[in-house]
Amino acid sequence: MSPFEQRIRTHLAELEQAGLRRTLCAPRGIDLSSNDYLGLATHPCIVERMAAAVKELGAGSTGSRLLRGQRDCFEAIEGKFAAFKGTERALYFSSGYLANIAVLTTFCEADDVIHSDELNHASIIDGVRLSRAKGAVYPHGTVPHASSFVVTESVFSMDGDFAPLPDLAAAQATLIVDEAHAVGIFGETGSGLIEETGVGKNVFLSINTAGKALGVSGAFVAGPEWAIEYLIQRARPFIFSTAAPPAVAAAIDAALDVIAAEPERRVRLRALARYLRQRLGMAESDSPIVPFILGENQRAVAVAERLQAEGFDVRAIRPPTVPPGTARLRVSLSAAHSADDLFDLITAITDLEVELMRDKT
Repeated sequence: MSPFEQRIRTHLAELEQAGLRRTLCAPRGIDLSSNDYLGLATHPCIVERMAAAVKELGAGSTGSRLLRGQRDCFEAIEGKFAAFKGTERALYFSSGYLANIAVLTTFCEADDVIHSDELNHASIIDGVRLSRAKGAVYPHGTVPHASSFVVTESVFSMDGDFAPLPDLAAAQATLIVDEAHAVGIFGETGSGLIEETGVGKNVFLSINTAGKALGVSGAFVAGPEWAIEYLIQRARPFIFSTAAPPAVAAAIDAALDVIAAEPERRVRLRALARYLRQRLGMAESDSPIVPFILGENQRAVAVAERLQAEGFDVRAIRPPTVPPGTARLRVSLSAAHSADDLFDLITAITDLEVELMRDKT
């Protein structure tokens, strides 16, 4: 065994010892771990539109958007999404990760400071690190005294709580908001928490994932025309990435149609979230992300395995995704869940809580 292989095997053993080694596991049981909040990933209209587009446009784009990868359908869906968000323009990226890195590395220069909420997603953290600006982490859910850039999620991915968007929008800073877990769910039209809180005029750019509530993939950066044009000219993740398959644009177009035509999906989702929290004695909220913090890594894995054995696809979330000592189950709800699904989940969690409390005594 080479010294290099030995080093890597040692790191793997350390992960195992700390309860942090992951395994790849296909879906099984009732979905309580994905981000398919509206149940659109298998919606017949979306699936059929995507399949038809594959037959018409082919499986791949074959190049970057600035080469032969550009298609009329990309420009059309960007215009439709910009209208959905109430902005002048939008630009599609192959993932939310790339979109966050593109925004933070393109606009933030050496003399800038990026103020980032301490619980922001890894894509935001990496975007700050890769930029030429200085990064400054501020306490979760507070409002930093900033005159440069502030970046935050609107709905935080692991705790499901909300950023104080009205207060952040009132501050004298350039505000960037990641709406990954809000777009499709909140607001009168479903465009996100920016819409629901009415702060759109004070937000510079928003990052909006299409792979969660919209049920497809990729992400849009939405904002003023001049900013989007600058991203096209200077954002390396856009310039040097092969464009997404053209059929993805057709699927997203169908998803936006479904969101507009079926508002009862997001109404039901938020009602389910309130109901689950009420039954479990948790703080009131209509966020579809419900965390059950267990603390120890091995304990979170063991509890997740128990629930999986009972037919619930719940996964253990451990560092570095969450801070050390806060390993948890992250239950994510969907409008596709039935009343029986939630009743059975509540029963299983309640029984587990009783058993865990008994084990402590």
